Amino acid sequence: MSGISTVLVAGSVVCGIISTRALLTQHRFLFMLNTSISDTLTGCGMFYQFLFDVREDYPPKNGTFYILPSLLGVNIMTFLFAQFDRYFAVCHPFFYSRHITTKVVICVTVYSWLHVYSLLVIQRIVPLSKAVDIAVYSRISIFVIIITKLSMTVKLFFVVRFQLLREPPGPERDSKKESLLIIIVVVVFFLLFWGPSMCYTVLSSLTGKHNQRSMHSMSIPVGKPLTSSGRVENTVEQNLQST
Repeated sequence: MSGISTVLVAGSVVCGIISTRALLTQHRFLFMLNTSISDTLTGCGMFYQFLFDVREDYPPKNGTFYILPSLLGVNIMTFLFAQFDRYFAVCHPFFYSRHITTKVVICVTVYSWLHVYSLLVIQRIVPLSKAVDIAVYSRISIFVIIITKLSMTVKLFFVVRFQLLREPPGPERDSKKESLLIIIVVVVFFLLFWGPSMCYTVLSSLTGKHNQRSMHSMSIPVGKPLTSSGRVENTVEQNLQST
């Protein structure tokens, strides 16, 4: 049911934005389109995970090489760029009107996909130790993104609040007030739902638990066992050969 509801809701948003030319010229709807495409693919991936009993972690079973879980990374990158878009629009309006065009927003949304999945391809090409390091650094960067979003949200809150106090009552003031409320609600709910999971991932990476699971989930070369029993067996064989 979760996959069906995700596909129906996110897919309808994708169709609605694509079919309306006026929405494609607005930056916020371009970011919304990017996240909706990612959510639609996530909903389709739920069907695959249910049908084939997918397990990405160790021991892997019918894994997707972390293609489906990486869709969350696309959403996180899109939320970060959307936050930057609002930040420059409010705090630096002249720079925003001159340099942040629709083409720039489209390039940024495409970059969010290239960045996430290029790291995934690199992890499969480089040696195992380097792949584990990349996985750790990518998860630590999630923590940096959270701090960045929080800092920009706090600054936006004070800037827009100061502007609201200076402007007289009117439709423009009400529009800014609604924008401020939307920013706060979106960031708060995002942190409430995804914050605990992200913090657990970062902490497990720092303590080394995620490193062990990543090394098991990746392909381990034959003849290089990582378990203590494997090392004991090799030691016994060497002792027998020496005698």
